[in-house]
Amino acid sequence: MSQGERMRIGSLMTIAGGICWGFSGCCGQFLFQEKGATAEWLVALRLIGAGILLMAAGFIRSGKGNLKIFHSRRDRIHLVVFALAGILMAQYPYYAAIQYSNAGTATVLQYMFPVFILLIVCAQERRMPSPVEGLAIVLCLAGTFILGTHGNFRELTLTPKALFFGLLAAFGGVLYNMIPGDLMKRYGVCQVLGFGMFLAGIVMTAAVRPWRYEMAWDAGLILALAGVTVIGTAVAFGLYLGGVSIIGPFKGSLYASTEPVSAVIISFLWLGTSFTGMDLLGFGLILGTVLLLTVYQSKL
Repeated sequence: MSQGERMRIGSLMTIAGGICWGFSGCCGQFLFQEKGATAEWLVALRLIGAGILLMAAGFIRSGKGNLKIFHSRRDRIHLVVFALAGILMAQYPYYAAIQYSNAGTATVLQYMFPVFILLIVCAQERRMPSPVEGLAIVLCLAGTFILGTHGNFRELTLTPKALFFGLLAAFGGVLYNMIPGDLMKRYGVCQVLGFGMFLAGIVMTAAVRPWRYEMAWDAGLILALAGVTVIGTAVAFGLYLGGVSIIGPFKGSLYASTEPVSAVIISFLWLGTSFTGMDLLGFGLILGTVLLLTVYQSKL
């Protein structure tokens, strides 16, 4: 296989991983709209199921070595903090935002997290944003304003809950990306995310007690739940990480933007979600911000 063919395959794998993540958000929207599920119920089951899948993958690949993360007290504490402050804070607000709006809007709002990270970095380094970074911040704020108000200062087009949880999901994305530090490099995705999701799922399950919910367990519910847990976790991570290993993290991060785009398209085609021209403009400004920062940071 030539290098060009390898790059094409890697690109397709990365794009497919992003589409799987977008599809999983739409499966969540389907469960909320059609099956009467709640974000609390879904997140509890998703974290437990996804955690088990990733832990199993870790044991298949590394055997007992999958438990190395528990050998260090410091790493055990780090893992618990990541599970509760990183994973849980990213997952629950995201699905709550879907519940109160739709998968496309929630996913785009969550993708504001690079701008939040930029502001934190500027504060830590005690500096003002560069001109490019300042432009990214302005575009992001403009996109959020247009998405939330359609340009009318006196009226919210998103419900306050949808906007709150969407912004909280973006902040959760900051914690999700910053808290793990070098854990991912030292132990790998299956160990850190697998055990982290499972721990977060146990806490969420204890708080929510999903078995008390009266759900109609038909084929639609089961398939959509599998879309959230299996396709949105094992398949998505497998494709994305496999693709990134071929094309590199820079192109991978660019192609990952297919997640919000696919969430918008799938929710429109499958679930009949309507988007106005102002919605699409807001989406474009926010996603343009992400792409601008990605390209800019790659040149530093």
